[in-house]
Amino acid sequence: MSYELKSARFLARDVLMSAVLPGDRVIDATMGNGHDTAFLCETVGPSGHVYAFDIQPQAVASTEMLLRQAGLLDRADLYCAGHQRMDEYVTEPVSAVVFNLGWLPGGDHSVTTFWETTREAVSKALHLLQPGGVLVLCAYPGHPAGDRERQEMPVFLAALSNKTFNVLHQRFLNAGPGAPECFVVQKLR
Repeated sequence: MSYELKSARFLARDVLMSAVLPGDRVIDATMGNGHDTAFLCETVGPSGHVYAFDIQPQAVASTEMLLRQAGLLDRADLYCAGHQRMDEYVTEPVSAVVFNLGWLPGGDHSVTTFWETTREAVSKALHLLQPGGVLVLCAYPGHPAGDRERQEMPVFLAALSNKTFNVLHQRFLNAGPGAPECFVVQKLR
């Protein structure tokens, strides 16, 4: 098989590999254990920069250790702050913003993203995107907060002007109710 349809996370990674260039400024809105942050640091290269956010000190520490071991720490600013506060730390236009909603893998499942702060963060991210920039968001239903985010996100994004944004929603129809879904928004102007 030369091509295989894969999960929401693979689509997100494919979009980012196409959209992010060396020297770009990008945001990881939910750094988790740091894998997306590290990927973004590698992708933007030594002249680019990554701003990464998480509310859990454990996530920031894990990400810092991962980046330090990979020699990438100088390419990122790590903030122990909610993603809805990104505009307090990032004032320049960015080429990409990445969200992986839910909880910290291996962490406390009672600490999760919630629709109210996610909606605010997505609004701010869309404002920070430069023309041609992308927002990539993976939603994980299967728990109450994730189910609400998954229900509200398509409604919220469908209301965006098609003169300013292109919006894509990818989900596997036969993967079951808890399968992750990917939303991609590209700012046109």
